[in-house]
Amino acid sequence: MISIAIIEDDKVVRETLKTLIQTTEDFECAGSFADAESGLEFLTDNPADIVLMDIHLPVMDGIECVRQLKSVHPEMQFIMCTIFRDDDSVFNALKAGATGYILKNEDPAKIIDAIHELHAGGSPMTPQIARRVLESFKRPAVNDEINLLTKRETEMLGLLVKGLRYKEIADKLCISPTTVRTHIYNIYQKLHVQSRTDAINKVFGEKR
Repeated sequence: MISIAIIEDDKVVRETLKTLIQTTEDFECAGSFADAESGLEFLTDNPADIVLMDIHLPVMDGIECVRQLKSVHPEMQFIMCTIFRDDDSVFNALKAGATGYILKNEDPAKIIDAIHELHAGGSPMTPQIARRVLESFKRPAVNDEINLLTKRETEMLGLLVKGLRYKEIADKLCISPTTVRTHIYNIYQKLHVQSRTDAINKVFGEKR
């Protein structure tokens, strides 16, 4: 079973998502919350596999809630489920640790597919959002550290953003996992970071 929590202040949307989860095979609802504070308190002690997280919440926003929960439970996965498509929301959600981003008005079947994709190791995004993320890598970098990355390292960083695991990157690029680890180590050294999240944070921070 995939345990899924919902943090959404709109009662209609929250109940709709809850019903969708409860009526889908292999899904179980770990809890539904109308604000970030309630969700944070519960999920800190009772982590779910996946959290459907709204961005604009009454007090603490969803992005900060993701950031705090990720610091406690790095393995917890987050799909930002929102009506917003703007670049700031996308980048800030990814920088906070979200792995997926979908729109609230998506067809229920697509939301279910997104949850399955995330649980399988992917990074579900709407085509519009994915395009914006990828286009950000085409903009001229202004940071000397980012300019130090080779073409292969930049390509690999793009695959990390998509949520691919080391073995998946190795298969896609037809190289060994050991070579992937070497490239990732070099990326971290050049960017002066220690994790995938830190690397994405630095790149997005410089390219926005």
